Amino acid sequence: MRKIILSVILITILVLTFISNFIIADNPIPAEAVKFDTGDTAWMIVATAFVLLMTPGLGFFYGGMVGKKNVISTMLQSFMAMVIVTILWTVVAFGLAFGPTIGGIIGNPTYNLFFEGVGTNTAWSLAPTIPFILFALFQAKFAIITPALITGAFAERVRFWAYLLFMVLFILFIYTPLAHMTWHPDGIFFKMGVLDFAGGTVVHMSAGWAALAGAIFLGKRKIQKVNPARITYVLLGTGLLWFGWFGFNAGSALGANGLAAQALGTTTVAAAAAAMAWVFLDKILGHKLSALGACIGAVVGLVAITPAAGFVSISHAIFIGLFSAIVSNLVVSKFPKGKIDDALDVFACHGVGGMVGMLLTGVFASKAINPAVGDNQGLIFGTPTLFINQLTALVAVSIFAFVGSYILFFVVNKITPLRVTEEKEELGLDISQHGEFL
Repeated sequence: MRKIILSVILITILVLTFISNFIIADNPIPAEAVKFDTGDTAWMIVATAFVLLMTPGLGFFYGGMVGKKNVISTMLQSFMAMVIVTILWTVVAFGLAFGPTIGGIIGNPTYNLFFEGVGTNTAWSLAPTIPFILFALFQAKFAIITPALITGAFAERVRFWAYLLFMVLFILFIYTPLAHMTWHPDGIFFKMGVLDFAGGTVVHMSAGWAALAGAIFLGKRKIQKVNPARITYVLLGTGLLWFGWFGFNAGSALGANGLAAQALGTTTVAAAAAAMAWVFLDKILGHKLSALGACIGAVVGLVAITPAAGFVSISHAIFIGLFSAIVSNLVVSKFPKGKIDDALDVFACHGVGGMVGMLLTGVFASKAINPAVGDNQGLIFGTPTLFINQLTALVAVSIFAFVGSYILFFVVNKITPLRVTEEKEELGLDISQHGEFL
């Protein structure tokens, strides 16, 4: 049956792309500008490449943490996100995220099927200095890494084909509504005044809550305590993530400008502060200063600064890095691992880090840094409205992402079993799922 389904998918895409000019209406988004800024365009091409590099970086980051029998499968889960989500985004998901709004919740995909109307002579309304297609491809990289982040929670026990199906459903039913509500000018969160510079809600909170749902649904691994296969992979992955995150955050300024430079600066110091706080806290709690701890701390800082990167000062970015690392470290240490097997602490790092970042954006966002903040500045400046909006969005996104993802896991499991058998888990996913090994 699987062979038939895959054959039908391939043939359908072949046919539709071949005859697309006959069946898809020519209905482009009206141009906001046709004379683009070459500096902005050049920077955004580079930033797009930076963000794509984060996904294989995540593969190394996760792959080094799992047991030796599951390294290839874990890394391949990230790699296949680049493959599947790219096609899905081009065919329909971009329109769902950024097409004309339907109730402020989701976009109308018919305007942009197969990137129809997403060309080089039109522009997105909030990015008028770069071609529309460049904006769409930049956003594709955010969609790619989000389901890849989730994989760390159910590492070493998920069937690969079931994961691919879940990834498709997650993008369609969880990621695209959140992207539309948060980043589309007609989205309900956007109109509320919720600030998310580069993906605290859309990427990290959604992935974190989905990870928790997946860990609960799939249950515990047969052997939870495993020795990391390659700490050097984790170090390499962290370096690639940190490097790529400059495109993730500074690129979200959507131009080569002072705001991009500010976001690059806040990203740099938050990651460094979080790594420092993590290893210092480890020592305070009686643990050794470890490479693994330093890497996890840096990533938590990158996660937490993501929603705030273009809205806060350098000093406040340091606070965000320090505070998020302390909170996530304590959550990791107190997380009920005996009951919930979040294998690589995705919820404690990405979910909690994203929530801390969202709330602290509501505390520290300043119109002196970014005039788009307006009069609803952070709580520290004496105006509570933004903080209340951030808290409201946090609660709404948490419920939506967790409940929605749990339902998707349930649906996928009804279509095809999510979890490998005990024998295949014992053998390792590299051999049982892919016929390969280190």
